[in-house]
Amino acid sequence: MKTEKEKMLASEPYNSSDPELETELLFARDLIYKFNTTEPRQVDLRKSILKTLLRTDVSDTYIEPPFYCDYGYNVKIGKNFNTNFDCVFLDSNEIAFGDNTLIGPGVHIYTSGHPLSGEERNKYLEFAKPVRIGSDVWIGGRSIILPGVNIGNNVVIGAGSVVASDIPDNSIAVGNPCKVIKENKI
Repeated sequence: MKTEKEKMLASEPYNSSDPELETELLFARDLIYKFNTTEPRQVDLRKSILKTLLRTDVSDTYIEPPFYCDYGYNVKIGKNFNTNFDCVFLDSNEIAFGDNTLIGPGVHIYTSGHPLSGEERNKYLEFAKPVRIGSDVWIGGRSIILPGVNIGNNVVIGAGSVVASDIPDNSIAVGNPCKVIKENKI
């Protein structure tokens, strides 16, 4: 029988109030609080906190506080990763970024979703689908990326977009819902 965490990572319905998951959430929230309350010149301290939170090398990573995520360990970043102020990554499943990613202020990326049935929601059931974002991608401020979305390489997402479906390589896409408006030539 699978644990709730195993179900979560397998994109199956899971109980979000599971004690193991709640413990991991609190661990991440403590780190996020420390990260978000650092002073502007405490870059080394922020890097140290991020390394513990994301469990990866963050030497060429820049995330501007405030920043929020659920677990941290499901955020996989490539080289040269830069995130502006006030971003939220709900990483109940993997959020994977390629190299050379620029994230504008206030961008939200969600892997988590809830059943449409109120009865199922009242049982604390959720689901989580991975989000994959390619290399050389710029996501404009206040955009929202929804669960299960794949964004290709060399893509620009216009500010304020709501990305509910996949965006192919070499695209400029904008809007709500986000749609490709032209090719992004290399």
